[in-house]
Amino acid sequence: MTVSSLQATRSRWQSLGSVRRVVQALCFPALQLHTTSSVMQVSQEEFEKAKEQLKSLKEDPGNEVKLKLYGLFKQASQGPCNVPKPGMLDFVNKAKWDAWNSLGSLSKDNARQAYIDLVSSLVSMKSPKEKTASDSKSKYQTLEVITQDNITKIMLNRPQKKNAITTQMYNEIMQALEEAGKDDSVITVFTGSGDYYCSGNDLNNFMNIPPSGKEKMAEDSAVMLEKFVSHFINFPKPLIAVVNGPAVGISVTLLGLFDIVYATERATFQTPFSQLAQSPEGCSSFLFPRIMGFAKANEILIFNKVLTAVEACDRGLVTEVFPDTTFQKEVWARLKNYAKLPKNSLAFSKQLIRGMDKEKLHIVNTQECKLLKERWLSDECMNAIIDFFQKKSKL
Repeated sequence: MTVSSLQATRSRWQSLGSVRRVVQALCFPALQLHTTSSVMQVSQEEFEKAKEQLKSLKEDPGNEVKLKLYGLFKQASQGPCNVPKPGMLDFVNKAKWDAWNSLGSLSKDNARQAYIDLVSSLVSMKSPKEKTASDSKSKYQTLEVITQDNITKIMLNRPQKKNAITTQMYNEIMQALEEAGKDDSVITVFTGSGDYYCSGNDLNNFMNIPPSGKEKMAEDSAVMLEKFVSHFINFPKPLIAVVNGPAVGISVTLLGLFDIVYATERATFQTPFSQLAQSPEGCSSFLFPRIMGFAKANEILIFNKVLTAVEACDRGLVTEVFPDTTFQKEVWARLKNYAKLPKNSLAFSKQLIRGMDKEKLHIVNTQECKLLKERWLSDECMNAIIDFFQKKSKL
């Protein structure tokens, strides 16, 4: 292989999107090594081994990585893409086709080696903490739930995925809220692990269409979402959000149902519903205009405005903003003092303050979920999601 062809191959690979960050350090050192039949045979054995290693991954590597793995596997097995391009509405198969087709004329040998290197990177990226968590018998796989100092802390625990919410996480959060509502703690605190508070819904939820079809999936998703939001509406104790980083989508809209919201200065708040041809949820269509006024709420809920922590505080969505360097220390010291207050007094006071709106919030929640179900089944929403994945794959 000439230097120019090696550079061309590397250039094609670097254009594949965000997976580049995973394999960038590899820089294809092995491309110049596979020149003999014996080495190629070893590479084939390693390829088979990599396929088995991939099955052992406990953590979902994410849609982008899975698409790159698919493309490399097809390229290594069959060569350059030679099948017709699927229709625009068949967005799952179209995404797969794009991943394969983007590899161009990359040889089978080089695709095989790239596949091996990528799988190896994914396996090695598993930290000791993750391995311990996957081997533990904790009933929560996507959360870390701890009760200490009269505080139940529910921490979203998918830092590699920016704490994006999967179907499993929805169910685990509901279970954690049910238990926290009944335990001996005085207050309950939500936060995120890593750099993000929460990046909203994991869009892989939209990719896994069951055999029963998208209509059934939309119906089930709407029922689950309504039940999920109801857990926040009905929660009996003071509920406090400790927003440790950027928040997106439902993690923002739910903040109106929290009793206090503390944020680090580097947090941002965004509800990109219109970009994905969807509509507000979490009772935000009712609570946000009440909190900040219609015009300010419309900027966020309809026109996708991103708020800084200070802006969110000025609009009443956030209670107080703290310097990032002292955020955790200051907030948790304050929370520990709150947790020393009389438990029943806090609970009864919350019910008095929130009780008048509870029936209205449940009605709003039902209406929001009904509209979302219609949105999810619309061509407009499907096309918006397709555009989102296409743009993301080009980053």
